[in-house]
Amino acid sequence: MIRIKARAPTGRGSTLPALWGAVAVGYKFGCPLAQQNGLGARIVTSVVFLVVGTGLICHVRHALLRELRLARRVARAAQSVVLRPLPPRLDGLAVAAAQLSADRGASIGGDLYEAVVTEHGVRVVMGDVRGHGLAALGTVAALLGSFREAAHDEPESAGVLRRLDRALARHLRERARAEHPAHAGREPDHPVAEEFVTLLLLEIGKDGSLTALNCGHPWPYLVSGTSVEPLGSAEPLPPLGLFPLPADLAARPCGHLLPGESLVLFTDGAEDARDARGRFFALPEALRAAAVREQPVSPPSVLRTVFSALLAHTGGRPTDDVAVLVLRNDRARPGTPRPTAPGTARTPSTHRQRAVEAGPPLFEGEPTARPAS
Repeated sequence: MIRIKARAPTGRGSTLPALWGAVAVGYKFGCPLAQQNGLGARIVTSVVFLVVGTGLICHVRHALLRELRLARRVARAAQSVVLRPLPPRLDGLAVAAAQLSADRGASIGGDLYEAVVTEHGVRVVMGDVRGHGLAALGTVAALLGSFREAAHDEPESAGVLRRLDRALARHLRERARAEHPAHAGREPDHPVAEEFVTLLLLEIGKDGSLTALNCGHPWPYLVSGTSVEPLGSAEPLPPLGLFPLPADLAARPCGHLLPGESLVLFTDGAEDARDARGRFFALPEALRAAAVREQPVSPPSVLRTVFSALLAHTGGRPTDDVAVLVLRNDRARPGTPRPTAPGTARTPSTHRQRAVEAGPPLFEGEPTARPAS
């Protein structure tokens, strides 16, 4: 847990208010003018106390701004530790990620993401904790800490998800004990009511094969050339924390991420963002605009396009945290030399070509607008 301790004013911070107070008291009881009842004396007295009061107000404002800057530095430091920046490349994949907090002035929210290289492939997690801001930071830290360890230890994605589920349950029990000391020494029946996490666990094999476990999270988008398609539309599992995981848990194959193609993972704050007229943000259109502008698409440019369009759509005031993670496959096809001439790129495969290479499609249908959560 991260705590910011309040310190008693020391040094110049405590001397200045005392000095202003001494000036006011000394004038009131030591100056003959303050004892007179004439109009001029009253005006001078009012001016003196006005100046003293203005000085005290300016001092308090300066102290509050100083504490606010300190709190923001602590929040940025916490974010760099809990939600640490991703490297630009992971095992042949170009990577970029960013998040936008719904709390004005905050730099951390309730969204989480991570990508690690393991002997089982590149494993990626994207999640959304109920709530936002510093209140969700503890849950984010518990889940990411468990994922960073389990991603290397567990040979199957199902094992990783079970570890995350146990970590969330343990965190909620500990939080319930801290919030309700009367429960000390016994397990609370319901650790934290209505606390849950939507989560997508993705694994990218050496050959680009994709498998996923989805717990109530939006499916990512696959960007191939200028085509933007959802990776899946099957019914996901319930979010973590609401119901136990099924006994026959297994990752679902989702085709292949071919060289030059990109995956865009995001939290529901992106597609649920509304403008002043109540219209949802068209995330596929923003991704298509980024793909038309640049081929092959650069993950950082995708982030810039999406967040610029999102802020313009919401008038700079999003109502929920938003996180976006972009992965582009820069690996060469087996037996195919990498292009050497600038601007040389493979022809983007169509949906039918991808289906031939990856097998029968598991998911069909276009994404539909979801009601605001």
